[in-house]
Amino acid sequence: MPPLVLDRETRHYGGSIQLRAAADAAVRTIAGHAAVFDQLSEDLGGWRERIAPGAFARAIQRDDVRALWNHNPLYVLGRTAARTLRLSEDDHGLAVEVDPPSGVSWVADLLRSIERGDISQMSFGFRTILDEWSLDGPLPVRTLREVELFDVSPVTYPAYPQTDVAVRMSEWIAELRAEAGRVATPPAGVAAAARARLAALRRRQRLEEAAR
Repeated sequence: MPPLVLDRETRHYGGSIQLRAAADAAVRTIAGHAAVFDQLSEDLGGWRERIAPGAFARAIQRDDVRALWNHNPLYVLGRTAARTLRLSEDDHGLAVEVDPPSGVSWVADLLRSIERGDISQMSFGFRTILDEWSLDGPLPVRTLREVELFDVSPVTYPAYPQTDVAVRMSEWIAELRAEAGRVATPPAGVAAAARARLAALRRRQRLEEAAR
């Protein structure tokens, strides 16, 4: 099972994939980007988000990341610890290379779908370690500075998040905007308060984990 963490999130930021032939013609490598830097997301429910260059740098060195099909832990394509998944940051974003297992029927079906162009996008599962908030236009913007990375995944529908974290963030920002209207709080205070609430939630999670 994937890590059961309170603030696990999934994102798609313009990630794309293709197939590459290895020296051994029988081996196919899935390659592309699971995330793109400095791309502003759509409205995530009262806030927007972008990924800063370097956000994945420590995760690449530290985390044991899986490549999954549609974020499903039953369908493992590769793993960094096994060197069947290779991650790096380039000027574009989070670059991915996966050597999927051979002789597996669902893998063959997936590779054929990628080859046909039916599957052409990727997303990633993560937990935020460091972020920053700013007011950039009418909506607060969260910039991801450092993340813990769980998985990268070719996906059928690279939807934006409907996670508990995203829902809570949307609810908090709505509440804070309403409060701002009542007490004339500057809009920048909305982002700061949302960040403070999320930080408190993470502290509570760490205390709960330490108590187990």
